[in-house]
Amino acid sequence: MAATLAVAGAALPGSPALAVNASHTTVVGTNPVDWTPHALDGTVHRILQIGNRVYVAGTFTKVRNAGQSAQLAMPRLVALDATTGRIDTTFRPQVNGAVKALAAAPDGRSLYIGGAFTTVNGTAASRLARIDAATGARVAGFTTPALNNQVNDVRLVGNRLIVGGAFQTVGGVTRRALAAVNATTGAADASVNLNLAGPRKTTSGATAPVKVEALDVSADGTRLVFAGNFSTVAGVARHQLAVANLSGAGATLSGWATDRYQPQCARSMPSYLRGVDISPDGTWFAVVTTGAAFPGTLCDAAARFEFGTATGGKQPTWANYTGGDTLLSVAVTGAAVYVGGHQRWLDNPQGRNSAGPGAVSRPGIGAIHPTTGKALPWNPTKDRGVGTGELYATDRGLWVGSDTVTVAGEYHARLAFLPLP
Repeated sequence: MAATLAVAGAALPGSPALAVNASHTTVVGTNPVDWTPHALDGTVHRILQIGNRVYVAGTFTKVRNAGQSAQLAMPRLVALDATTGRIDTTFRPQVNGAVKALAAAPDGRSLYIGGAFTTVNGTAASRLARIDAATGARVAGFTTPALNNQVNDVRLVGNRLIVGGAFQTVGGVTRRALAAVNATTGAADASVNLNLAGPRKTTSGATAPVKVEALDVSADGTRLVFAGNFSTVAGVARHQLAVANLSGAGATLSGWATDRYQPQCARSMPSYLRGVDISPDGTWFAVVTTGAAFPGTLCDAAARFEFGTATGGKQPTWANYTGGDTLLSVAVTGAAVYVGGHQRWLDNPQGRNSAGPGAVSRPGIGAIHPTTGKALPWNPTKDRGVGTGELYATDRGLWVGSDTVTVAGEYHARLAFLPLP
């Protein structure tokens, strides 16, 4: 099998992955395929498909193929066949810390990885690297300046790799939470310098450094949405959520703004936005949060916002509440807004850690109608754990990554795939 996979790995296509989640005309099925491999510990944080390969990243250290008992020591990053699910044992990058971000390189034969690591294949790589998509070897000529803390998310835009995370400096230069590097060389790109500032502080004194928790770029590469722990961007008030305009010359803050994420949620959480995803058509985006149930806020909720005219005072088109449970991930496909976390319910605005009037059971994963904002009937069910931290839609269906082992009543350790009908 290893020999077969080695040959398959050498035939990678030249087309990179989609910039946004794939557009679907219908909701995916509720019965996961039986062939996905299992991550036997840790958490799956990120999934990416390039050609017929799927890359799975996180904190796991051991994996095994479906239907087999042999455990494979392949820590933090593995590749598998998108059709059969078989793990490619020739893809062997050695990464010494969590991998939390993935993006396809323009050549379709390499990928960018970001996370908490400091070495890749025994060589210094301060939280960001480019590796060969077939072998996991470092790509020659790509060297980034040191980032002083972890990377949480990345997106490729032209020849810039947009990077978001908890870092405060890049190559010793102040660049809090959001930066860019040259996609070919890895050199720092000063064109993305939006000066995120103002770490939030709760009434109990809880605070944390400025960071970007999640970001997304529209398919046409003109808009950047980012969420995290900040109160100002480019010297202007922006509470936890901001939009930037991207061009070949740089990045500028958009006039788009909302104050709906200014209120405090749980006193232990200075920031509570956890995921953001732009629609395939680029006209709107969805945001998911943690923070506990507080009436009148967008805590523990999914919300849709329109880009529209770039003005302040934006309000959500709709909000769907869990009633007190965290949402961590979101994927917009056109047919649905998929949300994941450790939620028990959706359609639960009156719930206070309980099922209020109209609440529907949607443990661990659910789908929301993109227009009405109400929960769709789709309900595969999933064990909850810390939560479903990754939802990734391809033209074949929806990948689900988490820290738990059961989806639709079946054993799918930390990774599952729900196909389109």
